[in-house]
Amino acid sequence: MSSPSRREKAVRETSTDYTHPYRPRPVAMLNRVLSATDGRLDAHAMVRAAEKQAGSADFGPEFDILPLEKLCESVNQEARLTPVGLAITRGRITGIMANRLRAERLFKAHPEILQLEPTAPIFIAGLQRTGTTMLHRLLSAAPALRGLSSYEVLDPVPPSALRTKVLGRDPRLLQAKLAERALAYLAPDFFAIHPVEAESPEEEVMLLDYSFLSTVPEATLRVPSFSRWLEEQDQGPAYRYLRRLLALLAWKRPEGRWVLKTPHHLEWFDTLLDVFPDAKIVHTHRDPLQTTASFCSMITHGRGVFSDSVDPLEVGRDWSDKVVRMITRAMDARDRHDPSHFLDVSYYDVMRDPLAEVARIYAFAGLELNDATRDAMRAARENSPQHRYGKHRYALQSFGLDAESLDARFAAYRERFAIPREGQRQRA
Repeated sequence: MSSPSRREKAVRETSTDYTHPYRPRPVAMLNRVLSATDGRLDAHAMVRAAEKQAGSADFGPEFDILPLEKLCESVNQEARLTPVGLAITRGRITGIMANRLRAERLFKAHPEILQLEPTAPIFIAGLQRTGTTMLHRLLSAAPALRGLSSYEVLDPVPPSALRTKVLGRDPRLLQAKLAERALAYLAPDFFAIHPVEAESPEEEVMLLDYSFLSTVPEATLRVPSFSRWLEEQDQGPAYRYLRRLLALLAWKRPEGRWVLKTPHHLEWFDTLLDVFPDAKIVHTHRDPLQTTASFCSMITHGRGVFSDSVDPLEVGRDWSDKVVRMITRAMDARDRHDPSHFLDVSYYDVMRDPLAEVARIYAFAGLELNDATRDAMRAARENSPQHRYGKHRYALQSFGLDAESLDARFAAYRERFAIPREGQRQRA
């Protein structure tokens, strides 16, 4: 099944029936047939499967199985996955470890890879629906900058020249296009929330997951105990391994300075700047009532791919707390660091004149914005119109959240960054 057509995308609105996730009939039937099977994740069994798949057992520096064990324990006890959801999760985790094993084999064979240090990478960090995706795609279109493509995020290990020659293209691109079609089949609404395209820029949070210390699991699965455990962990191993993977990706595609993006960084500015001391961080802002509702909707839709048991009220409680935690930790960390690392960008300014905000970011990063770059960004903008996959519908009341009481928790954030309140349309 291909991605929905552009005409369909223009009129589709995402479902707000969060307790009844969309399920293609064949998938629903398969879940019923397999419902009696004893499905559990076993960390050590997946390690063995990855080692067999990769033909190696060297996971490289700082690999620790404890985060994976904690994740498996949480999934088994709390996630309530369907059989298909469990199979997808098991396959994803095993694939991550197999990729890490292959990456380490390349590092040993080509030690020069690790000399490709990222220089002054640009990190876009903001809550959901603050203009981060638009900025990321515009900046990634610039000749002087380089984003991560979806196919690189799915598999950061470059294939052999022979394999690419035989297939006529990078096999990772074929894999990513299949994954894109699978997601369109399993959850067509998700494209309106977070567009996933094989050759378009994607978030590096999935590379942080190579240490099983990322927020990817809690964004797609009900894993509250893992989420609480993760909040107290040192993110250093994950960020240091991200640095290794960026070197690997630059080995075959050395062009451009890195421009990266994920909300995950909001909680970990200290670690990010410890591992990338010359980083430039673009911190985006929007009315947090809007971003919280959008975040909650994304989480419920994501969980609906893997589980038939999705509670939007629980998501509202957990993720409103999560959003408060993210912005609080970000503000606290910024107080500890040189302001020159940060540039604040308003969502409203991005919507009003995106290229003007790009010019601010270029100046902040010490880059020169020329006509060729402007033309490339205009073309990228024209090729990515808003709502091309449909309109994302969300409202605070769908998640049991009261606008007034929630807004009180954002008072310091609003005041510090002069964030206006949007209209009453989506308030409880």
